[in-house]
Amino acid sequence: MSKYQHIKQTAYDANMQLPKLGLVLFTFGNVSAADRALGAFAIKPSGVPYEELTPEKMVIVDFDGNTIEGDLRPSSDTKTHAVLYKNWEHINGIVHTHSTYATAWAQSQRDIPIFGTTHADHLTADIPCAPPMHDKMIEGDYEYQTGFQIMDTFKEQGLDYKEVEMVLVGNHAPFTWGKTAEKAVYNSAVLEAVAHMAYITEQINQSAPRLKDSLIKKHYERKHGPDSYYGQ
Repeated sequence: MSKYQHIKQTAYDANMQLPKLGLVLFTFGNVSAADRALGAFAIKPSGVPYEELTPEKMVIVDFDGNTIEGDLRPSSDTKTHAVLYKNWEHINGIVHTHSTYATAWAQSQRDIPIFGTTHADHLTADIPCAPPMHDKMIEGDYEYQTGFQIMDTFKEQGLDYKEVEMVLVGNHAPFTWGKTAEKAVYNSAVLEAVAHMAYITEQINQSAPRLKDSLIKKHYERKHGPDSYYGQ
């Protein structure tokens, strides 16, 4: 058995959640799962329908984007995953989808405002939208540069990737991540739900105010603060 079998299984299980959660259509989207000790991650093969996936079809890639194991080509977004894993050492799972509402906000080149407590339960900031990539970056190693496009946005906005585990890539689509592939999938589903709610909010009231700071603090800290009391 391959020494990478556990991350192949984890990546497969996580990928299979995307169609179940309504986050992908056809072959859109991918999930990867990393093992830091092995310096590698497993990722969905490019263009393979979800119903044809198996754990064995997952491709093993190192943090420089080189294929280590697998007969199929890895996802076209593999280099973006590799850049994020190499530079953000506290993540072990990454998801990319073209889910409808999150992608619509990305295409609008807008951050998703923090309108309500559902958003604040998960993060205290607007969900950032990275500006569209410069032409030279697009003409170069596009997927590799997408990783830096994401990281540069976090640096410029003073955001911590360990707290804000999601981003919109302008004119493209969302990426999410987490300590595990399962958490990254959870974040992808949360992002789509929050994007949908924010869209409807603006249809009802174009001048809807952002959630006030006291409610942001309360809802985030009751789940994530030192004195959190949500759940068992």
